[in-house]
Amino acid sequence: MCDDLEMRRRRAAYRACHRGTKEMDIILGRYAEAHLARMSDAELGAFERLLALPDPLLNQWFAQGSNAVDMGEFAELVAALRAHHGLGAAAPDAGLETK
Repeated sequence: MCDDLEMRRRRAAYRACHRGTKEMDIILGRYAEAHLARMSDAELGAFERLLALPDPLLNQWFAQGSNAVDMGEFAELVAALRAHHGLGAAAPDAGLETK
């Protein structure tokens, strides 16, 4: 069990740092470096599911924070990512504009 958890952490660390966009490599990679070693099995599972999402969606959620719609189970994790990078709650008009 311990070896399985450690293998999952290593895979998650690699996936967090090799996203396809440099912005997400930095955002997710630095968070992973700081938090993966202490993540429980459930927290790691949520992080792994987050890593499976496309970069444009993650970037939108990261930029908009709590104002992004449809974050579902990832709302707390996105808030933790924003806090890790020194961002507070997003302003009501923050994020991508839609016309």
